[in-house]
Amino acid sequence: MYRGRFAPSPTGDLHLGSAASALIGWLFARRAGGVFVLRVEDIDTPRVRSGMQERQLDDLRYLGLDWDEGPDVGGPHAPYRQSERLALYDSALATLSERGLTYFCDCSRAEIARVASAPHAGDEGPRYPGTCRELGMIERPWKRSPAVRLKVPNQDVTLDDRLQGKVVENVQATVGDFVLKRGDGVYAYQLAVVVDDLAMGITEVVRGTDLLGSTARQALLGELLGQRPPRFAHHAMVISSDGTRLAKRAGGVSLRDWRLGGAPATRVLGTLASALGLVAKTAQISASELLQAFDGKSLVGRTQVSVPEGAL
Repeated sequence: MYRGRFAPSPTGDLHLGSAASALIGWLFARRAGGVFVLRVEDIDTPRVRSGMQERQLDDLRYLGLDWDEGPDVGGPHAPYRQSERLALYDSALATLSERGLTYFCDCSRAEIARVASAPHAGDEGPRYPGTCRELGMIERPWKRSPAVRLKVPNQDVTLDDRLQGKVVENVQATVGDFVLKRGDGVYAYQLAVVVDDLAMGITEVVRGTDLLGSTARQALLGELLGQRPPRFAHHAMVISSDGTRLAKRAGGVSLRDWRLGGAPATRVLGTLASALGLVAKTAQISASELLQAFDGKSLVGRTQVSVPEGAL
């Protein structure tokens, strides 16, 4: 059975880009007659804002979206908050360590940048040059609290993305050995999301192209944990008409802003569906109406779309 998910982080209000991932994920799951899971990715506890989870779920309901499993409805793969799933991450890290695939690293970003042979402007920063790779998991005098890194094999990872086509990346060449657990004890997003998707039986991950760069790392990590990773479908990232990312704008772009301004959900969905090419022109439309005609073909190959001028 198809199992999809939407996994927001409760660090701020949902914006149109977040709504796009939730909507498209919901449409794919419902069209397939499958299950739609809502998971709260609150692993980075210092950034979590009190009450934000409830606001996000309320805004999703405002759009007319529902889910079969989640923190508010339960389900066979509970708990659905990452902060309550630490034992699973501990177990996964132990498995990788037992196979000799991890090591301690107390390098700072500044130190890595000074010696990196292939700078990489991604979420991991410069490519890690492997400074601590041969030191393993042995305790030693630390310059700072050490992180735990994955020993990434030197091989290509090949994926067939439903919307973006073939993706090939050598993670060792582009990113190097990436962090699984930070020096402050917080598990990295890359490990937590992989463990959760595998444990919850997610068959397809639907998200924006801004996260396409994480895909090879996550697929590789799933394979190293001995399981088959889910399929991926990266839809176009939604930006403003002036080219700025919605999450970076000062205001007026969150679902909460639309609601406070009196906009009905059908207007928000119509604006979003028009930008994504799901409908021919901007119109008011409900989630259930979108589902009736949805096939996903208009999403193929598109990497970035903008909302109309004046919509924000």
